[in-house]
Amino acid sequence: MTNDQLKNIGEQGLLARLQRFCPPEIIGDDAAVLVTAPEKFLVVTTDVLVDGVHFSDVTTSPEDAGWRAAAANLSDLAAMGASPLGITVGLGIPGEVSVSWVERLYEGMTQCLQKYNTPIVGGDIVRSPVITLAITAFGEVNPDHIIRRSSAKVGDAIVVTGVHGASRAGLELLLHPELRQNLNDGDKAALIAAHQRPQPRLDVLPTLWEIVLQSKIAIAGMDSSDGLADAVMQICRASGVGAILSAPQISLPVAFDHWLTKKQALEYALYGGEDFELVLCLAKEPASTLVKHLGHGAAIVGTITSGTQVLLHHENQEIPDQVLSLSQGFQHFSQ
Repeated sequence: MTNDQLKNIGEQGLLARLQRFCPPEIIGDDAAVLVTAPEKFLVVTTDVLVDGVHFSDVTTSPEDAGWRAAAANLSDLAAMGASPLGITVGLGIPGEVSVSWVERLYEGMTQCLQKYNTPIVGGDIVRSPVITLAITAFGEVNPDHIIRRSSAKVGDAIVVTGVHGASRAGLELLLHPELRQNLNDGDKAALIAAHQRPQPRLDVLPTLWEIVLQSKIAIAGMDSSDGLADAVMQICRASGVGAILSAPQISLPVAFDHWLTKKQALEYALYGGEDFELVLCLAKEPASTLVKHLGHGAAIVGTITSGTQVLLHHENQEIPDQVLSLSQGFQHFSQ
């Protein structure tokens, strides 16, 4: 036991300490995997959202807060290769909040869940000084289809299933309306929707399994809820490998071309977070096939290498190469 404050050890430091309370063979990925039957494994994931940290009434309606909460959990299931079965909802809320606000929150969750035939199967509601929403999602996965962070191999291609930076851009537009004058109505709406109504990439899985079954290869991966850079670094750390990311290959929203500098656009993509795309590492040939089938911003953005460094490379040298670090992105409790 120590007297360290959370702000001094950061999110990753706290997680490292808490992992000793959990079975090492279960933790370490986007969700836990529990064996329930020979042909199917149960996948469980929990996500907590706090008013003022993950959402606020300045940028998010109750419906959007509900949608985003559900999407975050479904995205974790997708990152494990799992199909959703249901969710439970734990809601802590002040007594002064209107019943209508709570109903609208649940309406937003339901709107997202209905797309994937996923029910709310229980939960708990308590009084709290701040609105806190804790969702546990349950899914199932074929044992041969589990996606783990620790399966990346040297030479694997790094695939993203869509563009990055859109959610961060949407948030900036909501917080700073004066920025909108530089964009047309279509671009504004698309970026704001990316922040308020993100889409978990469960749709990727059928195509992925078809390709994987043909190739009989292992896949590493996770979602990019904490940013593209974080996802690649987490996979590399779990797999004991390094990576080279190609800056020009990172998929960006078209609106960035005439709105942000190249440096700003890359910052949004790498560290903005909440894009909820999948970041997958697999052999180059099936990776190319997957990208071709997915389209719409899917791309090979790098390669897994030996060593432990994750390097961002700029072919045209407009921006110097840089070694990426987990400390550069958002971490809870960081100062």
